[in-house]
Amino acid sequence: MRRLLNGLYDGAAALAALFMVCLLGMVLLSIISRQLHFHVPGTDAYAGYLMAAAGFLALAHTLKRGEHIRVTLLLHALPGRMQRAFELWALAIATLLALLFALYSCKLAWQSHVFADISTGNDATPLWIPHMSMALGSVILAIAFLDELVLEVMGKRAPAHRDAALHSE
Repeated sequence: MRRLLNGLYDGAAALAALFMVCLLGMVLLSIISRQLHFHVPGTDAYAGYLMAAAGFLALAHTLKRGEHIRVTLLLHALPGRMQRAFELWALAIATLLALLFALYSCKLAWQSHVFADISTGNDATPLWIPHMSMALGSVILAIAFLDELVLEVMGKRAPAHRDAALHSE
């Protein structure tokens, strides 16, 4: 199961990296087209969609590597048992919020598909397509938070993940 979950997080990160490369290509196309005096419709919109997709798909991988910004000042000031209780509470709340965000992201993508919602730009992109990347990224993030919560409850969460924010602060 651990290999499957890590593969899911790594696969989402690889897809995010691919979207970042595509974003670079879209921005370069936009710059070159302006310099050569021709217009490629939708480049700004597609750059935005690619940026959002890259951001959402990278969330779970970032969480699992301990790179999300955390406020650990209060956490480290608490005694051992209270520190663990606060960590469990924070992970439970984060899991709940991630699950709600995933639910509403999926609902948004589904409603965009059902109502045939399209972008207001001249590209007229069906919005369920970019919304799917947000929904997928938020679902994978919810799985990652649930994974962290279960690991913490079982006492198998690596101390490096607990204190990884110290390296970034």
